[in-house]
Amino acid sequence: MQRCYFDNAATSWPKPEGVLAAMDRYHRELGVAAGRGATRAASEVDATIARCRQRTARLFNAESSDRIIFTFNGTDSLNVAIHGCLKPGDHVIASTLEHNSVLRPLSELRQRIGIETTLIEPEADGRVEPAKFRDALRPNTKLIALLHASNVTGVVQPIDDVGTIARDVGAFMLVDSAQTAGHLPIDVRGSPIDMLACPGHKGLLGPLGTGLLYLRPGIERRVASFRQGGTGSLSEDDRQPDRLPDKYESGNHNTPGLFGLEAALDWLEQHSIAERHAHELSLRRHLIDGIGSSKSVRLFAADLPDELVAGVVSFVVDGFDPQEIAAILDQDFQIQVRAGLHCAPGVHRSLGTLASGGTIRVSFGPTTTVEEVDRLLDALRQF
Repeated sequence: MQRCYFDNAATSWPKPEGVLAAMDRYHRELGVAAGRGATRAASEVDATIARCRQRTARLFNAESSDRIIFTFNGTDSLNVAIHGCLKPGDHVIASTLEHNSVLRPLSELRQRIGIETTLIEPEADGRVEPAKFRDALRPNTKLIALLHASNVTGVVQPIDDVGTIARDVGAFMLVDSAQTAGHLPIDVRGSPIDMLACPGHKGLLGPLGTGLLYLRPGIERRVASFRQGGTGSLSEDDRQPDRLPDKYESGNHNTPGLFGLEAALDWLEQHSIAERHAHELSLRRHLIDGIGSSKSVRLFAADLPDELVAGVVSFVVDGFDPQEIAAILDQDFQIQVRAGLHCAPGVHRSLGTLASGGTIRVSFGPTTTVEEVDRLLDALRQF
């Protein structure tokens, strides 16, 4: 029996064939470091990485490709932004919905350098109220951080409204787009976004070990480099270069990963994000409708309109631990879902699922089919 994969919110699978081919070709035919040589192989590597930046800039409508910083995952991107912009005494507003990739850096800086934090609770529908961010502002508010969509429920947050509040007072607006990049259209020039962070291996369909950080023009003058080291440029100077993207890209790139990411972005350019989003939402609705009559399955954020959700569904089954359900689905039905707290304890606290082990999460990708969802529904009817 072929497996059904429903964990695209953790990492996408399967990858487009071009991703695998690009990584294989790099290893077999090129194999040199980026920005570290003048050979023909090195020139091809540099050209591919430049194309990867250009494709990312087009995807997000960035002002230029040097606005795109390559990191090693979404967590790394968020850490570069958070650690780079905050100083002792700064105040940060975020939500309790954030992933630990935001919550833990804030906690670390609160203990280590004395930043102040305010966390906004969501409303009953799982969305935050922008006015609460305005009410939480202080004279020393430096950063507002908000995820674009919950990795537990898929609920999309009002980032434009919150970003406008940040812009009005001169605070940074950092958006975690881990669950929306590649799934939903994102226009950084059309939205009040100062920094946008995401991994390359989820909705962008690239390999693990890749991440992206967008910086609005001028922001780089106020965000320190998170790490320092060799960049392949200005090697005679013991100071980190100020120019982009070198300021934030020390050490060797994950070059095979960026080859794969470039191929994944090429694939995305050939396919409509709007159509992909519509496909994933149709699968979400099919699953919710199929579960609807069950007396043992409890769904979360199931009644929101399509414009307020991404392709993620969370639920619990009465009488079963989420991990137990996931194990049975995998072992007996070859269906792979994700169970647990999903590194987002605040979401589960608001759902009332923190103490009971979290939820079972189903997340869709561009190749997920209705037939696969029906297999999951048939399996859930066994409980």
